[in-house]
Amino acid sequence: MSEIVVFGASGQLGHCLKQVAAEQHITDIYFPVEDEANILNVEALEKLFAEQKPAYCINCAAYTAVDKAEDDVDVARKVNKDGAANLARLCKEHNAVLIHISTDFVFEGNSANPLVETDEANPISVYGLTKLEGEQAVTELLPEHYILRTSWLYSEHGNNFVKTMLRLGKEKEELKIIADQIGTPTYAIDLAECIFTIIKSNAGKYGIYHFSNEGVTSWYDFAKAIFDLSHTTVKVFPVRTAEYVTRAVRPAYSVMDKAKVKSTFGIEIPYWRDSLETCIKKLAVQQA
Repeated sequence: MSEIVVFGASGQLGHCLKQVAAEQHITDIYFPVEDEANILNVEALEKLFAEQKPAYCINCAAYTAVDKAEDDVDVARKVNKDGAANLARLCKEHNAVLIHISTDFVFEGNSANPLVETDEANPISVYGLTKLEGEQAVTELLPEHYILRTSWLYSEHGNNFVKTMLRLGKEKEELKIIADQIGTPTYAIDLAECIFTIIKSNAGKYGIYHFSNEGVTSWYDFAKAIFDLSHTTVKVFPVRTAEYVTRAVRPAYSVMDKAKVKSTFGIEIPYWRDSLETCIKKLAVQQA
């Protein structure tokens, strides 16, 4: 039996939850392997719930290949919608609370102000649409849920923008980075700490919450900060989205307002560049 079970434990956020759990001496937590906790395998999920009897389930599992999803709609929907629904039904059956991770991509990206939880969701990509459908499934099936929308997630683990930029900075003499998409990076360690704060609060303040680091930036400025903090000398040039065509359309502006999560759970959120500096220092130690 485990108080907390993490789905998608092998992914970036799963690794960060494992790291933070160890740092905070949280031992009543279970990180099942994918075969044991495939969110599309209802039979396996039923067995896992029966054995572990969790009070909280954290769903980090998702189809996150944004461009590929445009041509892989059925698979993206199965994972992001049906998988979330499977967990919500079993949490309902076993009296567990579901913490479900979602995304800023549920928004169109045409706002002029930081997005609050009650703003209309109007996704412009298959990935965003299927993640919104997952949110809706959770909301309809299970009152006892927390949906955490996050953005631009990175860490020392997995594949992410920071690690890609560090690699390309060593391989290339110059890079062109989009400068007209505005949002906020999120250090996955900070998100993991937020999740455990919510669980420890036992507050029952269910619903949708926004979480990213503080501040606002563009992908270009994010890349510049990565290279500045890592002392990488590659030249970086800003380009418009129109000059860098991708299969999926991204929100032009997806800065989220974090007032709700901060006031509800008493959370202080670090500034994005401060957390980036922490991550880059840890990566440097790993590579030394």
